[in-house]
Amino acid sequence: MDFDVIIGFETHVELKTRSKLFCDCPVDYEASPNTCVCPVCTGHPGTLPVLNKNAVAFTVRAGLALDCIVNRRSRFARKNYFYPDLPKGYQISQYDRPFCENGRLEITADDGKPYAVGIKRVHLEEDAGKLVHSSSSFDESTHSLVDYNRSSVPLLEIVTDHEKNPIRSTREARAYLEKLRRTLRYIEISDCDMEKGQLRCDVNISLRPKGSQAYGSRAEIKNMASFKFITEALEYEIKRQRDIIEGGGRIPQETRLFDETKRATFPMRSKEDAPDYRYFPDPDLLEIELSEAFVDKIREKMPELPDQSIERLIAQYDVPKEDALILTRNKGVADYFSACAFVAEDRKKLSRWIIKDLFRLLKKGSLGIEGCPISPEGFAELVNVISRGEITEKMGRQVLEEMFEQGVSAESIIAEKGLQPIRDAKALDGFIDQVIAENPQVVAKIKEGSTKPMDYLIGQVMKKTRGQANPKDLARLIQKKMLP
Repeated sequence: MDFDVIIGFETHVELKTRSKLFCDCPVDYEASPNTCVCPVCTGHPGTLPVLNKNAVAFTVRAGLALDCIVNRRSRFARKNYFYPDLPKGYQISQYDRPFCENGRLEITADDGKPYAVGIKRVHLEEDAGKLVHSSSSFDESTHSLVDYNRSSVPLLEIVTDHEKNPIRSTREARAYLEKLRRTLRYIEISDCDMEKGQLRCDVNISLRPKGSQAYGSRAEIKNMASFKFITEALEYEIKRQRDIIEGGGRIPQETRLFDETKRATFPMRSKEDAPDYRYFPDPDLLEIELSEAFVDKIREKMPELPDQSIERLIAQYDVPKEDALILTRNKGVADYFSACAFVAEDRKKLSRWIIKDLFRLLKKGSLGIEGCPISPEGFAELVNVISRGEITEKMGRQVLEEMFEQGVSAESIIAEKGLQPIRDAKALDGFIDQVIAENPQVVAKIKEGSTKPMDYLIGQVMKKTRGQANPKDLARLIQKKMLP
């Protein structure tokens, strides 16, 4: 039997505000446990929440980036459930009136064509605390600890639409999550660091026979915080549900957990629906009315989005599309390239040197682009020197490594090392004659009509000149000698 796969995401994103959603406690991921708390965020009786305006602005910015309708009237609701990391016994969230609805995020589908994944809603809520299930001070089999520093941190929930352009494969799921994270980073509302819990996903998946319009029962996999594990969980769950259906069984609606060691999902509890949470409007918070001026001001100051960045690099700097796609995966890299491009004479060479050579050094040093010791102006000047032929590319890589290690300019390294290339044709002829005399068999093959050994001779001359010869000059001179 052939099946349609229907995948949905409820993505939770911690916003990059300085304080929490309903109090002035700081958002600090490095703080000691339970030091960024107050009576409001820990739910003490008699306390009242006060809404963080910046969190609302960030939510609207996300809605605009995801092509949503921004609702002018919105309100918060209480989502009631008991869990040790939820001090109030309810979560302040949104239910029937979210800030943003009916959006889309364009990805590249499995067939290589653009596909707009439907976004059902973008709403704002408070995060829960964090359970710690192991500690050197306790028997981890019988004790769990709670850190309330995360309690009431502003949390954006982005819900895909399983009816309007759902995600249809594990590859599309990965493409959606990567594009979503990149978009949220570009608009600077979250760092989306999954290791710190700043981006987490609940994954919903169901199967239905090909061509059927009815939806199958879905399984929800909770609290996924790794693209790799999300992909593995989806692959396992697709096979599990397929085997059950083909065997005549029924898929129960349930919440499951993914075991990263066994690479399998296991039942956690039956899946709740909205009535189980007993939503009702929060009596302590007034309904929010967003003015047109408030939304327009956010729209006017919207940062560049990833797709816009790709288009700009191609149109403004004539960067190949393949390079532009790589450069714009990270906003910091795109900004670094743009800063270099103001000074660089050859933007295509610039993009290649960033992707091939600078990325290699950053990876070797375990650094992000923000920690790069070479300024954009300094990097662009090195590429200019190479483009003008003042040093060879081999020399350029040597200079780049020293710039990276010492934080000095290309000009000073070139002067100190005496790395100016050999341009004197007579001097190069001398090196070429030596190499020809030392390699008679290679010379014979070239004279027989084979041109491939020419590269070997060029390499030998480069060794003798310690990389100070230009390979193009050598190729021209050797051809003149060997193929008159």
